[in-house]
Amino acid sequence: MLKPCNFRFKKVFYLSISCALFTCFSYGVEVTPDAAEKIRDDGQVFQGEKKEEKKERTYIYDPLGKTDPFKPFIVTQEEKAAKEREKPRTYLETLELSQLSLSVIVIGESGKWAMVKDSKDDGHVIKEGTLIGTNGGMVYKIQPGEVIIREEFVNFRGEKDFRDVSKKTISDKE
Repeated sequence: MLKPCNFRFKKVFYLSISCALFTCFSYGVEVTPDAAEKIRDDGQVFQGEKKEEKKERTYIYDPLGKTDPFKPFIVTQEEKAAKEREKPRTYLETLELSQLSLSVIVIGESGKWAMVKDSKDDGHVIKEGTLIGTNGGMVYKIQPGEVIIREEFVNFRGEKDFRDVSKKTISDKE
């Protein structure tokens, strides 16, 4: 016959058995870094396959055709305006309007023309649409006795605006 067991002994025995069972069933398959690459989506491990080499992707910034995020926008507008000013010009576009004097206006059936003289006393024939002056002026209208030149400029709000400059013949000024 069996001897009755001590209650404390039973408690320690069952506790050690439960700990042993817990440790056996709680741990699954340990995955190493090499094996982690070989596990498929369904959880099965590949056997005997070669390890693929990973190509490291690096990003290389190419600023060609992109705006500079550190460059102020206003400077860019000023650069564009400077490039427009540097375009090849005619001789009349290199002169200030104050250097030109209107000498003759001819209005006929075939069109309207005028002659302006520069500081060298050379005459230049102009008609409506002729570019003239250093501020991007254009002959807007030729009327009897005067020529109106329209210049485009940027006002204090940054908007484009027009300024009309009138040139009168020498005989009309007196």
